[in-house]
Amino acid sequence: MKFTVVSQEQGQKLGDYELRFVMEDHIEGTPDQEVLALAGFKKGSVQDLPSVRRVYVSLKDMSAESLRMGINKALNALKGHKVECLRMPHLRASYRDDIEGALTAIAEGFVLSQYSFDKYKSEKEEGKLREVLVSVSGTDPNTAMRALEKGKLLAEATNYVRDIGNEFPQVYTSIDMTADAESLALKYTNVSCEHFGKDYLKKQGMNAFLAVNQSSPYGPALIHLTYKPREGSKGKICFVGKGLTYDSGGISLKSNPYNMKSDKCGAAAALGIIKAAVDLDVPYEIHSVLGVTENMIGANAYKPDDIVIAKNGTSIEINNTDAEGRLVLADCLTWAQEEIKPDMVIDMATLTGACIMGLGAFTTGVLGNNYDLQVDFKKKAQESGELYTVLEFNDHLGKTIESKVADIRNSVPGGTGGAITAGMFLSKFIKDEYKDKWLHLDIAGPSFSNDGWGYNPPGATGAAVRGCIYYLLAKAAE
Repeated sequence: MKFTVVSQEQGQKLGDYELRFVMEDHIEGTPDQEVLALAGFKKGSVQDLPSVRRVYVSLKDMSAESLRMGINKALNALKGHKVECLRMPHLRASYRDDIEGALTAIAEGFVLSQYSFDKYKSEKEEGKLREVLVSVSGTDPNTAMRALEKGKLLAEATNYVRDIGNEFPQVYTSIDMTADAESLALKYTNVSCEHFGKDYLKKQGMNAFLAVNQSSPYGPALIHLTYKPREGSKGKICFVGKGLTYDSGGISLKSNPYNMKSDKCGAAAALGIIKAAVDLDVPYEIHSVLGVTENMIGANAYKPDDIVIAKNGTSIEINNTDAEGRLVLADCLTWAQEEIKPDMVIDMATLTGACIMGLGAFTTGVLGNNYDLQVDFKKKAQESGELYTVLEFNDHLGKTIESKVADIRNSVPGGTGGAITAGMFLSKFIKDEYKDKWLHLDIAGPSFSNDGWGYNPPGATGAAVRGCIYYLLAKAAE
């Protein structure tokens, strides 16, 4: 999709169709005031007027997320129209406190809303919209274009992750995720990729990770991508992603393993963050570590009652083979701290159904030992429109993961606070010097949706990519 900045005069004449935003139900002064009143236009309304080639969208405010959602509503109203070039008239003064942020959100809204995963459909619905004309004043056109391009690149990185998340498990394995990581590194001169298989993991003592892989016909993959900014770095950030290309639950078989292709979305997000960081020249050295495997049932599967020794020497009693993601992350987190020695570690995982039960399907849980860091992340990341809620650890829940036969157990049968106990399990693999420099993002809810919502169509959403990039950019600007 192409974005073009035009003058106010051009913005009133060019394009096939016009999109206008109004605040709530304030239609006074619009060219179609009488028609809108007759149509009963009210707060939250969308009104398409084909005879004058305009679509009106009511916004509750001029926040970035309202703009993204408003654009999605407009595009839904225009489905079936043969509109190739859409114009947005002069942006009102109420945008001007953060005109660049508004333009970035507008570009995100268009690119995210246009996404569809139709690779395997016989009949593909071609998107007709090719160009968006945006009229601004009080802002240098080049600055405006940079803001639009930023939003476009952020959304494209998110769509890249959506594609990976939507691929089905028969064709997307650890081999394919490794190939995608290598392709990403080959595309950019300042990105490198290394990857390791089963023999390396054995030498490293990554037995928790290996246990999950035991019954898969595909070997495990530990993938490490590195992005280095072209000019000075403000620090070294490491993202660790859970990459279960399919999760049957193992011997603790899931009652409904449908859509478990989504269990790779944490690792996919770690790839997308690298892509976005390069495209936007984020001023941090960024490392993405992906732990990739399947969790399958079979004669070789690891079992409840097994005890595995993780890379850091912690013994883990297995009492639920469906609590596998934390085992993969445990070894990957240890490896990342030892090998990369970053300034900060953020892991992303579709980790617990408990997080969905507690927060709903649209919100990511932010966990860790450092409450101030959790709050700071939420504050900076929420500008992306992604929803984040801080969940706190407590000693009472921590005791529930203690084991009678090992150092800890990997699950709390029938217990409450499952998202928090999973986070506290992971904290056992965070070294003392990193306790206050680590965040765990449980993206189980928002990473995948059967029905979709807003500018997230059904399927993988690319959750955490934009939130993490917004966080890094805001952090860099301090």
